[in-house]
Amino acid sequence: MLQTVIFDMDGVIVDTEPVHNYAYYQHFKQLEIEVSAEMFATFTGNSTKNVFEKIKNHFGIEDDIDSLVQKKRSLFNDAFDTKEDLFLLEGVEELIQQLHQNGIQLILASSSSKVTINRVFNRFKLHTYFSHIVSGEDFPQSKPNPDIFLEAVRLSKSKKENCIVIEDSTNGIKAAHAAGIFCVGYRSINSKKQDYSLANLIIDRFEELDFKTILK
Repeated sequence: MLQTVIFDMDGVIVDTEPVHNYAYYQHFKQLEIEVSAEMFATFTGNSTKNVFEKIKNHFGIEDDIDSLVQKKRSLFNDAFDTKEDLFLLEGVEELIQQLHQNGIQLILASSSSKVTINRVFNRFKLHTYFSHIVSGEDFPQSKPNPDIFLEAVRLSKSKKENCIVIEDSTNGIKAAHAAGIFCVGYRSINSKKQDYSLANLIIDRFEELDFKTILK
C-alpha cells in the first residue's frame, strides 16, 4: 500500500537548471576552464560539492572545495533572485496537492543545498505539503549513491515497498534503483541526455500520474 512519495526537486518540481547552468558556466569562465556539454551532463543529480570535487580533480584547480561551492552558490542566488520567469513544472503542483489531500506523505530528497531548497519552497509555498526535506549536502556522496533515498525512507517510517521516488536524472534513477525503491522516471521536455532504463515507470507529463494511477 502506497504511503510515501519521495520527490526530487530540480527537474521534477521546478526547473532551476537554467539558473544553475548559468551560475556554473559563469564560474567556469572565472576559473578559465572549458567544461564540455558531455561532461556537464554527467553532473546532473550531483550536489554542488561533488561537482566541484570532480572539476577540481579533472582540471587540477588549486582553490579549496568550500570556496568553489560558495562562489557558485553566490552566483546562483543572484541569478535566482532576479529571474522572474521561474515557475513550478506543469502539473506538479496539482499532483502534490492531490497526494497531500489524500493522506500520502510527501518527502523531498534533493541534491540541492538547504539554502536553495528553502528559496524554492518559500517562493512557491511548498513547506505545508512536505513532512521532511533531505538535502544532498548532508551526505559525502551524491546520487547515484542511494543514501539520500534510504534516509528519506527512514524518516518516512514507511517500508520501502510502500514508497515511490519521482526522478528525472540518470543519477537519481540509479540511486532509487540501488535503494530498492520503485522509481517513476519523469522525462520532461527539459530532460537531456538522461537514461531512464532503470525506472520502473516512465512518464512525460504529470497528468499521467494522478492519485489513482499511483495507488495501482
